[in-house]
Amino acid sequence: MTKLLLTTALTCAFAFPALAAKPAEGEKLADKQEYTFWLLDAIKSMDPAKNTDVEGSDVLRQLLEGLMIEDNKGAMIPGVAESFDESPDKLTYTFHLRDAKWSNGDPVTAGDFVYGWRRVADPKTASEYAWFMELMNIENATKVVKGELPPDQLGVKAIDDKTFEVKLSNPTPYFIKTLAHTSTFPVPQKVVEAEGDNWTQPGKFVGNGAYKLDSHDLGVSVVMSKNDQYWDAANTILTKLTALTVNDNNVALTRYQAGELDRVQIPAGQYPRLKEQFPNEAISIPYGCSYTYLFNLSDKGPEALKDLRVRQALSYAVDRDTIVDKVLQGGQKPAYWWTHWAVEGFEAPDIEFSKWTQAERVEKAKALLAEAGYGPGGKPLKLTIQYNTDDNHKKLAVAVQQFWKAIGVDAQLANYEWKVHTDRLQNQDFETARYAWCDDYNEASTFLDYFRTEGYNNGKWSNAEYDKLLADSKTSANPAEDYKKAEQILIGDMATVPVYHYAKVDMIKPDMRGVPLENLMNDWYAKDFYRVAQ
Repeated sequence: MTKLLLTTALTCAFAFPALAAKPAEGEKLADKQEYTFWLLDAIKSMDPAKNTDVEGSDVLRQLLEGLMIEDNKGAMIPGVAESFDESPDKLTYTFHLRDAKWSNGDPVTAGDFVYGWRRVADPKTASEYAWFMELMNIENATKVVKGELPPDQLGVKAIDDKTFEVKLSNPTPYFIKTLAHTSTFPVPQKVVEAEGDNWTQPGKFVGNGAYKLDSHDLGVSVVMSKNDQYWDAANTILTKLTALTVNDNNVALTRYQAGELDRVQIPAGQYPRLKEQFPNEAISIPYGCSYTYLFNLSDKGPEALKDLRVRQALSYAVDRDTIVDKVLQGGQKPAYWWTHWAVEGFEAPDIEFSKWTQAERVEKAKALLAEAGYGPGGKPLKLTIQYNTDDNHKKLAVAVQQFWKAIGVDAQLANYEWKVHTDRLQNQDFETARYAWCDDYNEASTFLDYFRTEGYNNGKWSNAEYDKLLADSKTSANPAEDYKKAEQILIGDMATVPVYHYAKVDMIKPDMRGVPLENLMNDWYAKDFYRVAQ
């Protein structure tokens, strides 16, 4: 039930009911309440300030909890914050915290959020997500991130132990949506300061989520058990979570079928067969991620990629329909722009080459390469396609290798484990590379900000007009128009090769309940799951 609160300084506050695992009438719970899920890669860091990947977030969401969480449809509902107030000018948010505890029994306070957020923005932390504080438009975030102001000047404050205040530099319509992101989670200051980088190790990790960390065998497994100190532990049914790392998707499926995993990604091309054989287990739902091949446009990148005609030719040559319909076969959609088509409020841009036939794209690609001086009668064009270990990524890289060969490009494949792959990307130690971006919140800026000059932007593309559009969108009455124009610039300059927009194509054991199937971000909280007796 929605509740309206009034204060003299602030206009409104909203309190929402929290979600919890709640068996339906007539459902009988299974005796064993455990859940085992699949991870493709080793988790780089259990530190919310240093985690950068989706799988790490999946684990951290069980161990830590932010101000807000999401319901099964992706709507924002209370986490640690029971309610919040928004000032009339939409620049000040005041969060009222519930009685929550850390797993060691200490109270969770507003100071824990202040410490956590300052730590992300502090250059000394070297957080790869420091820019997220800028994206949230936290007051002074840019100057703090750049080291021009000390972290204590970030626009966050503990009014008292139960009251956390955030000041923004601009009204930000999507601000509340950012608060389920792992970089905004609180951190136990005394534990971090006592243990240093070791605070994330089993036996030392202190969290405020529904589960606590029992063990972490890097690249093998993560084991978590129910946290009795969690504020809603009485409504948490699953008692144990296990994440298993299996680099081979086909092996992971075999382990699912053997009963070792409760949820696993379906390998490329196998969804139609599995849906027919196991209609109650195979699913395909929209998933807010986009798959792409990045170009290294930094000084360390190949000279050939500096030529727009070459980048256009490489993009045109990729047969997206073949990838989606023949290789993946799981409900994905071909991508001719960056932002996922299902993002709330997104208006698709008008991209000319998306209307061409693939034969027309290939002919145009050949002509552009010739014009740029490559191909028959010109210089040979050799490139390396880098991808991280996974059979699906390999299949796509092989397909792209063939598409490029058809226009006269010699592409070699380079496979690395996830950590090495991402380290190479961050150091611009690649030529072209497989990448994907998943939305940090359900709004187009989460995709577009990636390619901002000061954004994550591993390929180091830069365009002043693009940057200005994103800056203007923060105060625009209709940011969708700015986003559409930004997409047209991004693709017009072919900063990347968008390939397809994701669908979540998984096998889920039929006795699992509470798994969200209508949340575009596919964020999930095991505290809302339970198993029924079969």
